[in-house]
Amino acid sequence: MATNKQLIRRLSKLRDSTTLVIGIGNILKGDDAAGPLVVEQLQSMAVSAELIDAGTVPENYIQTIIKKAPQNLIIIDVIDFEAPPGTIKVFDPEQLNSHVISTHVLSPRLFIDMVRRDISLDVYFVGIQPAQTQLGRPISPQVSQTVQKLAQVLAEAFPLRK
Repeated sequence: MATNKQLIRRLSKLRDSTTLVIGIGNILKGDDAAGPLVVEQLQSMAVSAELIDAGTVPENYIQTIIKKAPQNLIIIDVIDFEAPPGTIKVFDPEQLNSHVISTHVLSPRLFIDMVRRDISLDVYFVGIQPAQTQLGRPISPQVSQTVQKLAQVLAEAFPLRK
């Protein structure tokens, strides 16, 4: 994961702010499970960020996010940006346009725009390049390894305050 240091640098700037991490994906569709799996791992770690596993319906959590009013929103989802499987890329919302392929009905950009209509926050879309997203298939080794690393990076970026 070549972007590990870059990701740590970006996230370390958020350390003392309120941050919500939301994982999006379908656990029954191979690598599409990455977002929920990162959140699941973070739930067993001591982190200061709030966590939501939105599954395949992130739109159901728009009002929850608005009520929590975090300063930062980190969205984790698989997205096809034509890179080697397991590659991570952090997108700014403005980069999420029609040529970025999501596996969900509601586009990531529309989801972010709907949240931003009501609250002001910084959004970091952490995209993970899948190897495959077929129904009934297990997560690929490359994406599984990325899930582990990403959860560790986030746990280090958002340690539980003492």
